[in-house]
Amino acid sequence: MLPSHNTAKAYLGVQKSAKERRWVEQLDLRGVELAGAIAQACDIPDIVARVLVARGQDLSTAEQYLDPSLKALMPDPSTMTDMDKAADRIAKGIKAREKIAIFGDYDVDGATSSALMARFLRHCGCEASIYIPDRIFEGYGPNPDAIDQLIEQGHTLILTLDCGATSFAALERAAERGTDVVVLDHHQVGESLPPCVALVNPNRHDDLSQLGHLAAVGVTFMALVAVNRVLRQRKFYGTHCPPPDLLSWLDLVALGTVCDVVPLKGLNRAFVVKGLLVVRANNNCGLSALQTVSRVSGPVTPYHLGFLLGPRINAGGRIGDAALGARLLTSDEPTEAEHIASELERLNRERQALEQIMLETAIAQADKQMMDDPTKLSLVTASADWHAGIVGLLASRLKEKFRRPAFAIALGPNGEGTGSGRSIAGSDLGHAVRSALADGLLVKGGGHAMAAGLTIKESKIEAFARYLDDMLASDVKEARANDELKIDAALSATGATEELVTLLEKAGPFGAGNPEPLFVFPSHKIAFSDVVGQGGHVRCTITNSSGGKLKGICFRVAEEPLGKLLLNHNGRPLHIAGSLSLDHWQGRPSVQLRIIDAAEVTN
Repeated sequence: MLPSHNTAKAYLGVQKSAKERRWVEQLDLRGVELAGAIAQACDIPDIVARVLVARGQDLSTAEQYLDPSLKALMPDPSTMTDMDKAADRIAKGIKAREKIAIFGDYDVDGATSSALMARFLRHCGCEASIYIPDRIFEGYGPNPDAIDQLIEQGHTLILTLDCGATSFAALERAAERGTDVVVLDHHQVGESLPPCVALVNPNRHDDLSQLGHLAAVGVTFMALVAVNRVLRQRKFYGTHCPPPDLLSWLDLVALGTVCDVVPLKGLNRAFVVKGLLVVRANNNCGLSALQTVSRVSGPVTPYHLGFLLGPRINAGGRIGDAALGARLLTSDEPTEAEHIASELERLNRERQALEQIMLETAIAQADKQMMDDPTKLSLVTASADWHAGIVGLLASRLKEKFRRPAFAIALGPNGEGTGSGRSIAGSDLGHAVRSALADGLLVKGGGHAMAAGLTIKESKIEAFARYLDDMLASDVKEARANDELKIDAALSATGATEELVTLLEKAGPFGAGNPEPLFVFPSHKIAFSDVVGQGGHVRCTITNSSGGKLKGICFRVAEEPLGKLLLNHNGRPLHIAGSLSLDHWQGRPSVQLRIIDAAEVTN
């Protein structure tokens, strides 16, 4: 059904596009036939059925895929290793009114996990405080000094969310001092685990739940389902404390899931589909304030979560107060929420300016590395002038531009650097970093397949770069060889209607693991194009032979071959590929094309 793309015919004859990619059709003849059967069985348009088949669905799964439900997709939380122990200890803490500390990570997944747990504990009448470490001075995860501080403040139970699974020194300190720790995490771990009451992580080697794709906020939600069940069994709820409505907090789960770029499949899809409905109801005071400063228009979509709301929450952890995001998401006071949202907006603008300056240096370093060794399959860049809170963004930009795994490292005055890496699909960066740590190249390191973090001695950066290239070589070669642009269907500017976009949303939400449908607009001309924004975005209007028009935008490409092709088209027809969305500017929906690639018409 999905063609073998190494042998598939190039779509529209495009062997090498502006982004140096070969275009191929998503479906072979059998796939097209299956799409027809699904369209008839589910009463949906053929083009939507084609999208479903291209994402692995068949007649037996299509109906549930179109309407993912938590009831059907959420397994018993007890299938996760240590979940029953975790639920029991948290329930005991709630019943005993213990002072509970929540130790979270400084990214969106950490902030949403922390806010979700805090809202649950506070609903149950428990005193709960949130501790988010400073990215620069403390780094990722629990540390012994922070554990000491929490214990001295009277906390008798510490919950680590989106962190803790590899924090041996910190958890050993807690054990020495007789304080219980429950870990709720999702990052990759080795065979050896730190001491704690319970360590719930679907990526443990002995966990058979098959939930390794969950973000930490998803793991946290599963834990709350388990705790809620224990509290019901122990008759905790009553007139003094009614059972909480867990579904009313799915907005936090959706936000963390989208922003942590975990695959939108199975339970994650259900979290996001149902969570978006909660976001749109504006139940969370902090999220509503953030939407206002982010100038979100129209119904909130995964795009808004990942590219407008998420970066602003992250800005606090990157260059400001790391706890701002969690405070915003737990706030029920409109004035406080508006103040925090405004501060995050200011920090985000500051982050954008810093990122632009740093990115120029990072690209220059990467360009030199590629010129010195054109066969290089990964990139490691570093500078003493970089802000440690922004290196993850640099790595992401380098990965996108050079289409290979990339690290950016901020060097400190102590001879060590703090870095972040991003990978391409098919190349496991977390495994490579853990191997480098085991082989003595790193001071600290961990992560998952697509993203990783590390601390490294400056003197070992060159050795690490060589090690990374060796570790990832075969996977990156294979991934790049198969890095074809897979086209769902051809459309015309006339056919890109609001009705079509609405119908396509049935196959969503789109994101990691469930990519947006890609359409090609064959032999269209560009009626207008110019550069907008500080990032060098290209906006344009494309037209077809019958006079149909469609507005398009292509992000951060003004100085790239793709941007230059769009700007210097000279009236030539082009094949243009991209995804469709509805722009709700000033309350009026209009179809917009987000351009991904383009190619010259060769015949």
